[in-house]
Amino acid sequence: MTTLRKTLMAVCIAASFAPAAHAEKFFSDSSISVLYSDDYEAFGPQKRTDTYFTFENATGHNWGSTFFFVDRNQGHGKDADSDDLYGEFAPNISLGWLTGNDLSDGLIKDVTLSGQYEMGGGTDVNNLMLGMGLDWNIPGLQFFGTRVYHVNNSETDNDYQLTVVWGAPMEFGPTRILFDGYIDWSSAADDHESDFHFNPQLKLDIGNYFGSPSVLYAGIEYSYWNNKYGLDEDVMDTESAVSALVKFHF
Repeated sequence: MTTLRKTLMAVCIAASFAPAAHAEKFFSDSSISVLYSDDYEAFGPQKRTDTYFTFENATGHNWGSTFFFVDRNQGHGKDADSDDLYGEFAPNISLGWLTGNDLSDGLIKDVTLSGQYEMGGGTDVNNLMLGMGLDWNIPGLQFFGTRVYHVNNSETDNDYQLTVVWGAPMEFGPTRILFDGYIDWSSAADDHESDFHFNPQLKLDIGNYFGSPSVLYAGIEYSYWNNKYGLDEDVMDTESAVSALVKFHF
């Protein structure tokens, strides 16, 4: 049994002895998004044109949080045979809740034991990630989190990943805007390069104009991805893609 699997088992056992009677859910949010761009980077000199359909679910609890999404991309024209499914599940367990101690200190809101499971993407990818994280109290931000993972890759050598997530709401009278997204940096290994992915969304709260805030958004997503999939620039150019975006929360 690998060290990673032993650690995951230990976490599950420890969590099972925590006081489940005091578990409390703060929120649960689900959404469906549609994105379209003709700037996605592909193998070779041609760009890809894709429509992505994305389901997301995020929950917050006194014991931590979860985030899950699955993408279905619909290729167009010569890319029509590139359809596939890709998903991630990312739970975070609050060490403050697990230990019964208040770990907040100034800007630090909590320390987390964090995991992530990546699956699909047109291949047999089954990547398992385990690490530590910090949730931050940043004035003006809805949320801000940092995670450091060891990544057990199924298709390539293992590596490390640093992830940053944020959400920044803005209001100008009846106009509400949300700027959120993530940054992933993965380390290099013998069989792949390090890669850097900056993926923010800028969205206008359309529903707020009609008395239903935080329901319907429209905006753009930007993807800057250096060494996409860990492939160097001799194989895969740096991606710089702007997508049109519509997102519905329910």
